Amino acid sequence: MFLIFNAFRNHFQTVFTGCSIYAPSMPIPYINRELSWLEFNQRVINEGARSDLPPLERLKFLAIAASNLDEFFMVRVGGLEMLGALEESRVDPAGMSPGKQLRMIRQRVEVMAEETERVLVEELFPELARHKLQAVPVEKLKPGQLDHIADVFEESILPLLTPVELRDGERAIEMVPSLCLCLLCEIGSSDEPGNAGCRRVLVPLPSTLSRFIRLPNSSGYRFVLLEEVIMNFVGSLFPDELVHSAGLFRITRNSDAALKEDAYDFARQMVDALAERKRGACVRLEIDSRFPDELLEGLLIILGARSSHVYPSRVPLGLGRFMELSETKDFEQLKIESWSPVQAAGWLPGTDIFNSLRNGDMLLHHPYESYDPVLALIEQAAVDSDVLAIKQTLYRTANNSRVISALIAAAENGKNVTVVVELKARFDEARNLERAEELVRSGVQLIYGVKGLKTHCKATLVVRKEGDALKRYTHFGTGNYNEVTARLYTDISYLTSRENYGSEAAQLFNALTGGVKLRKMKLLTVAPFLLRKKLLSLIGNEASRAENGEEAGIDIKVNSLQDEQIIEALYAASGAGVKIRLNVRGICCLQPGIKKISKNIEVSALVDRYLEHARVLSFHNGGKARVFLSSADLMKRSLDRRVELMVEVNDDLSKERLLSVLNGHFKDNSQAYRLESDGTYQRFKSKKGKKSFKAQEHFQRVAVKEAGRIPEAKDMRLLPHRPPGQSQIPSTEGS
Repeated sequence: MFLIFNAFRNHFQTVFTGCSIYAPSMPIPYINRELSWLEFNQRVINEGARSDLPPLERLKFLAIAASNLDEFFMVRVGGLEMLGALEESRVDPAGMSPGKQLRMIRQRVEVMAEETERVLVEELFPELARHKLQAVPVEKLKPGQLDHIADVFEESILPLLTPVELRDGERAIEMVPSLCLCLLCEIGSSDEPGNAGCRRVLVPLPSTLSRFIRLPNSSGYRFVLLEEVIMNFVGSLFPDELVHSAGLFRITRNSDAALKEDAYDFARQMVDALAERKRGACVRLEIDSRFPDELLEGLLIILGARSSHVYPSRVPLGLGRFMELSETKDFEQLKIESWSPVQAAGWLPGTDIFNSLRNGDMLLHHPYESYDPVLALIEQAAVDSDVLAIKQTLYRTANNSRVISALIAAAENGKNVTVVVELKARFDEARNLERAEELVRSGVQLIYGVKGLKTHCKATLVVRKEGDALKRYTHFGTGNYNEVTARLYTDISYLTSRENYGSEAAQLFNALTGGVKLRKMKLLTVAPFLLRKKLLSLIGNEASRAENGEEAGIDIKVNSLQDEQIIEALYAASGAGVKIRLNVRGICCLQPGIKKISKNIEVSALVDRYLEHARVLSFHNGGKARVFLSSADLMKRSLDRRVELMVEVNDDLSKERLLSVLNGHFKDNSQAYRLESDGTYQRFKSKKGKKSFKAQEHFQRVAVKEAGRIPEAKDMRLLPHRPPGQSQIPSTEGS
């Protein structure tokens, strides 16, 4: 009920032969982007509220929702506050001003916070305590336990604390770290009566320490929260003084760093932008519900914040850090049964990936199917004497990335290695800068993205000498080259040795690295030049078929749908009679189910144990379906301000699998939600007598079943590890 849209501005439409036509100046039904995102986060919270899930699984979802909200405030709310400060700020496509959006966001976030607190305080924390997994207040510790905590504070915490004195009335926000728990203390001399002569001191809590300090000699997993320990012993920092009062708080800064890309040293400019992010304005101030009133006014002055920024909480601040607790060992009975990725049919670990791809294309559905073939392509290429060149795009990588280690090894082995690394990958910029330096030192030809655009496409090209010819091997994906998130996010990988894909991938890399003008290609479509036009053409083709009385249909699975032109085209196709099914994980600004406009459009959203991340599109095309995987969501930023890639898949078996993936998501009646015409989401319910269907469970079963049909390797060759000093890839144990 919190979504605001302009559904009732009926004067904007003119109806011709059942198809809605919109004049450019007339608004279309449109759900506000920010509030739509909050509804996605509500669906994550809903999983945490489910009493039929194990408690640590529920805690995990609540921690994820809290982390999501951190980024939302840093970027989206920060941007709205900047827009609201302008003298002339425009309304969004849903007709809402920045100020109105901020007010609606606060109302929605307060409701979400209340539900999260209720679930934690009334259900989860008591249930975990019954299983002896609980936080113990300092005042309830036994003497021996208190002594232990005192020793931990003295030896492991106190040396890391750095108090910072704050002057009265001074604005010193730059001294307060973003998303860091902090204590504000009122300190006074023990000789002064009352609070006379008091000063205020900031004590940031070390983010390098665990939030959970385990108690010795206690059954289960009982712990004291780090902030409770520091609150109790903070007086040790101020000998001969008294701590009259103290309060715990956490600020969120505006972190939407702006760049001017005409600077000569882009990497240096990114370092400066990251430093500037640390000085961003406060957009949210979370305070412990016990925060002293007398300290709050001074804290607002220090932060340059307003009362509208304040969010009191009855549960621990920084709930995202409780993900660590949800992963506690020895409590498997409090978690859902884990699934392990299986090896896809067509390749055996340790065998020649190039030989496998010569025998046929490989389409992988992660994380049900292992990411190992993708890693094998890069790692084997790094040490294969016949491989001459490797080209790859990198957006977000894992810590201790096997991909980067392989690229470094390849360069050191004399391969021609070119990497396009995106320094503007939000909140991964520092890591990408660090790894970029390693790549340069090893001899990799490095490109820091392209001017004015984020390079978000996922592609790898390996050039190998085979006999007297050169053969290209390619990988295209919907997700990042990150072996860690490949076990947590659902994504699609497509590996092939077909020459037409290799040739077009080479054109893409020539454009990225050499400024070569992109030509229209048959299989690859690149944003921001041609992708929007291609999508509109594909949608329009289905509309034309429907108007001619032919069967027409569009199935799309993406993470976000926000672009107005795409939405308008889908409305027009619906009006023409095209049956449209959309599965949109997060933001969806399209409003389904409106008579004469979107009655033929169904929108669903899926939330389950894995984060849905794959982007797959299918167009009926007169019965000869055209099927695509893509790195792009249907957002203005993706189509206009990023280098994105949509890949048409022509291999019959791979197409069949992609269509099966789409159908599985639309079939889900257990974990899926339906977007209603009023902008709210309702969970699907199995009809009486109809069997419940969970898409992710289905995909896992299919993967396990198919893994049992792995054929024997045709050439029966294994790849031995070379001894040290013979071009072997650095060890990846523990990565």
